[in-house]
Amino acid sequence: QVQLVESGGGLVQPGGSLRLSCAASGSIYRLNAMGWYRQVPGKQRELVAAITSGGRTNYSDSVKGRFTISRDNAKNTVYLQMNSLKFEDTAVYYCNADLYRTQWSALRSYWGQGTQVTVSS
Repeated sequence: QVQLVESGGGLVQPGGSLRLSCAASGSIYRLNAMGWYRQVPGKQRELVAAITSGGRTNYSDSVKGRFTISRDNAKNTVYLQMNSLKFEDTAVYYCNADLYRTQWSALRSYWGQGTQVTVSS
């Protein structure tokens, strides 16, 4: 019943910006950490940025200083502001959320469908 709906992907030129959004919906008792991952063909999915329910953030070294993750707890939404985009940022970006469906449920991880980000001139 829990779903993550992503939006904001697309084609952008090098040095440009893009903002990804991911809204979690369904039965959610508590939404803990959320994050963005990306994957390119032939490579493992990698963490881009993560944010705790309290707003603590972590970034991969490759995006530090360029990307900003944020969240709106009232909307169960996480964002990824991507600036100074590079060719190597091209990937499918996936939203992830760790949450409890009820106060008695175990913590589970959910994934969005992925959104394509292409950086090209």
